[in-house]
Amino acid sequence: MRKSILLAAGLLFSISAQAQLLDLIKSTVKTKTGVDLDNPAKPKTPATTTTTSTTTTTPTKTSPINLGSLTSTQISLGLKEALSIGVTDGVKKLALTDGFLKNEAVKILMPEKLRKIDTTLRSLGMGSLADEGVKLLNRAAEDAVTEAAPIFTKAITSMTITDAKNILLSSDNAATNYLQTKTQSQLFTAFQPKVKASLGKVGADTVWKNLISKYNTFTGQAVTTDLNEYVTTETINGVFKMVAEKESGIRNTPAMRTTSILQKVFGAQDGK
Repeated sequence: MRKSILLAAGLLFSISAQAQLLDLIKSTVKTKTGVDLDNPAKPKTPATTTTTSTTTTTPTKTSPINLGSLTSTQISLGLKEALSIGVTDGVKKLALTDGFLKNEAVKILMPEKLRKIDTTLRSLGMGSLADEGVKLLNRAAEDAVTEAAPIFTKAITSMTITDAKNILLSSDNAATNYLQTKTQSQLFTAFQPKVKASLGKVGADTVWKNLISKYNTFTGQAVTTDLNEYVTTETINGVFKMVAEKESGIRNTPAMRTTSILQKVFGAQDGK
């Protein structure tokens, strides 16, 4: 009987100890985590914070040339004025004595076909005759270019620029190239008689006949060339080089825009 009592007491003690231990665990869990094991609540799902990402799209900055305030007529007028100034200024410089001869950009050299004449004459001590021949070619161009100015001016004022904006926004000498393409043949036909008269006026034709004759005598060859055609082409090319130089200056140097229309039209292309 006593043995049964002791066994029961031990069992009660064991149950009590386990209960105390369980209470201690519950208390510790509640203290550390705030979770009551006697009254467990459904675990809270952590709130999901949805972050709305707002992407601010910054418009790509472009720098279009502002032609909105310019009409096609204004652009055309501006281009024509730039070309007119280029022709006037270029012709004025080229028409001076040595305007062609001392300007390496436009100087008319001996025709390629006849350059062997230059070499031969110089080897024979006739370099001065060769120099005289080249000088008179340039003198003829200097004389003829003044009379040709109205031809260039008429070509400029009468041309229609349907693609004026493209020309304005193109290369530095786009208007000059356009003018040359449209007028080269017309200018040559109108200009050739002027050059022929100038070749005779300055005595270039006589000197060159003598020069070629001497060459043919010494070499036994028969060399001929059309000086009129050659000088006409070179003179026209020289004027266009001067016009292109002026156009480039007006495009790139605001100080060279001496009129309001040039300032307005070419000022619009400064940011291109």
